[in-house]
Amino acid sequence: MKIWAKIIQHHRIVQDVVGEFASPRPSDGDGWHPILTELIKPLDIACPVLLNKHVAELARFGRTGFRASDFMESIWFDQLEVEIFPEKKKESTQEHCENMDWEDTYYG
Repeated sequence: MKIWAKIIQHHRIVQDVVGEFASPRPSDGDGWHPILTELIKPLDIACPVLLNKHVAELARFGRTGFRASDFMESIWFDQLEVEIFPEKKKESTQEHCENMDWEDTYYG
């Protein structure tokens, strides 16, 4: 699972980081907390408070945002956005050929 975290200030991305995690997508805050903590370490910011709202947005939309009210400490930026990259399905060449509709293929 690949996750992108970006710090946004004045509607611009000022810092970002991409992290790759071997674990499957968590379904609760307890599962997301260690991933979020590890993801934002390179950004050198405090970890936000992970609410049920954030977990639900990650599950439903694959992204969520953290504003100043979601942090225990004051922050210098406007928002931290976290987005999950869609998983790419790896399809073998044989499966690809089996799934092709050969009648619609034009060879002219």
